Amino acid sequence: MIYSMTGYASATREVVADGAGPNGAGGSGVGVSVELRTVNSRFLDLNFRMPEDVRATEPQLREMLMTKLSRGKVDIRINLNRVEQTANAGALNREALTQLATLERAVLDVFHDAERMRTGEILRWPGVLAESAVSQDTLREAVLACGKQAIADLIEVRAREGAALGRVLIDNVTEMEAIVARITPLVPELIAKHQQKIVERLQDALGIATSEGGTTVATSVPREEIAERIRQEVTMYGIRIDIAEELQRLTAHLAETRHVLQKGGKVGKRLDFMMQELNREANTLGSKAAAKELADASMTLKLLIEQMREQVQNLE
Repeated sequence: MIYSMTGYASATREVVADGAGPNGAGGSGVGVSVELRTVNSRFLDLNFRMPEDVRATEPQLREMLMTKLSRGKVDIRINLNRVEQTANAGALNREALTQLATLERAVLDVFHDAERMRTGEILRWPGVLAESAVSQDTLREAVLACGKQAIADLIEVRAREGAALGRVLIDNVTEMEAIVARITPLVPELIAKHQQKIVERLQDALGIATSEGGTTVATSVPREEIAERIRQEVTMYGIRIDIAEELQRLTAHLAETRHVLQKGGKVGKRLDFMMQELNREANTLGSKAAAKELADASMTLKLLIEQMREQVQNLE
């Protein structure tokens, strides 16, 4: 199985405050959410955004992600949504009220003209309304549980997208193999045809006698020397335009690419290297193309390789 480097997953959990009754009655609660977004990157790049309340969970989340992922830029966003329960509105903290009243009297003794606190201000004073807070341990456990679930979902998303990309790449490999198989038998015939054209042109240029119309063209160069020169030129030209080795290497690279895709795992870097090798051979094929059929084949191969290269950039 191969994996894409792009994906999104999230997990949420409601945490009831310590000491709260059923369904959170009599206290407060916290909604915990963990979001993961990943895009392609050469290396594993983890970026955390979280409240300071749960910053202590970062090392464990980082370890969990590094165990499951090897490449990609990952944005991890943790949100806490604190919800106060209205059932707790009438529960007053008598101790906090007494302390607040003492402070107010001390202020009025010094500032005689100061106004007394209103009821709303008193109720908003920290600690006056008794509330059951969510403990740090409970909060950390909830974040880690959400993180674990989000990572599992992210792996599934990346696997599904990776499978789709794998099918596209296999189709491209199949198409390229068909092109190579089609042009391979044409190579000897095309080389022979172009060599014959070279022979005819050299004969005309070097003044070899022709039998056409019974006319003999005189030349000061011995016939044997001219024939040897033509043979050398034709042989060298045949070597320059021979693409048998390039076709063999293309066949081998395509077979290896298919094997890597079928084997699966962390294939991104390996396939990126294979795209470089395939592109090298396709370029050489184009530079040696001595016929329109070969030039067209080279252009199509390079187009397919470029399409594959773009897809490979998204694979882990």
